Amino acid sequence: MLVLVVNCGSSSLKYQVRELDPGADGGTVLTSGLIENIGSSRIADHTQALELLAERLEDELDGRGIDAAGHRVVHGGELFSEPALVDGGTIGAIEELSPLAPLHNPAAVLGLRAVQQKWPQLPQVCVFDTAFHGTMPEHVWRYAVPEEFYERWGIRRYGFHGTSHDWVTGQAAQFLGVPRERFSCVVAHLGNGASVTAVKDGRSYDTSMGYTPLAGLVMGTRTGDLDPSVVTAVLRRDPELTPERLDAVLNKESGLRAVAGDHDMRAVQEAAERGDERAELALEMAAYRLAKYVGGYHVAVDGAQALVFTAGIGENAAPFRARVCDRLGALGIRLDDDANAARSRETRRISAPDSAVEVLVVPTDEEQAIAAATAALVTGPAAG
Repeated sequence: MLVLVVNCGSSSLKYQVRELDPGADGGTVLTSGLIENIGSSRIADHTQALELLAERLEDELDGRGIDAAGHRVVHGGELFSEPALVDGGTIGAIEELSPLAPLHNPAAVLGLRAVQQKWPQLPQVCVFDTAFHGTMPEHVWRYAVPEEFYERWGIRRYGFHGTSHDWVTGQAAQFLGVPRERFSCVVAHLGNGASVTAVKDGRSYDTSMGYTPLAGLVMGTRTGDLDPSVVTAVLRRDPELTPERLDAVLNKESGLRAVAGDHDMRAVQEAAERGDERAELALEMAAYRLAKYVGGYHVAVDGAQALVFTAGIGENAAPFRARVCDRLGALGIRLDDDANAARSRETRRISAPDSAVEVLVVPTDEEQAIAAATAALVTGPAAG
């Protein structure tokens, strides 16, 4: 079975094709690529991008046809708590959720419709970043705001990076030989966007991102947690500052970029090693915030069996992992320095033998997770 995995942006289309055998968990990558500059004179829209993609696949797959398409969709709101097979109402429902993810859901809708137009009979599956967090209890996802905020506008904690958190949880449990339903851990997905999730008995119990991906950790260009009164105070003091402009500042000009002058963790780490005080401050802020969440989530899950690092920074930034874990000695966490420094694309243990909590690095693979979910829905009993 050939599954096309699609991740649409407003002006780009990232794709991967995997071949899956029956019962396989994610298959083999046959080809992948990126189509950019959608909306330009060269590529007018996503429909034209799909035409270009179809031409590429004809060559790259030696004429073999795809059997299904799986789409990454950022926001499923309260409508979608698991992957969904696309039917007559699915695309419209995702479009209605666009106010919750204005930068992401509209692009996903364009991709879904473009695939539908190009291959009308092709089964499509949506895999939602928010779905894994649908198991959070109400006392966790509720905000202490007037009821109408939730009833009218859906303002609550949703959480993101769920596909990654879900995948990594399963891989970590398997690595440690613990049944997933009895596995509790803290997963730190650390990239330019970053989030940490408390996993209790294999399911999401709490997560750092909230109504939007702005909340939680200090990120490459996002503030993370911020006193809401900062927003109202700044808007009152600068009458020329619009909500749209302030939103851009908080999402695109803050975080590591605001403190250290660069959003790239590698550049910030190198600057700190050269003695740059602002870079050192940025790293301390980011590490402290993450360590504070880990400690809180350790309590939330009644004692985590593992701390799991994943995504670009989590998988590759050994000095930052060490900086975080150095703050977690009160939990009995100890790193093996040599294991932490070693580079690998495999799931691995980096904690010392006497560590009270296992510390793992688990490479994430959201495309593999999407492909597996797509194949399961398309070939499962519900599809027939």
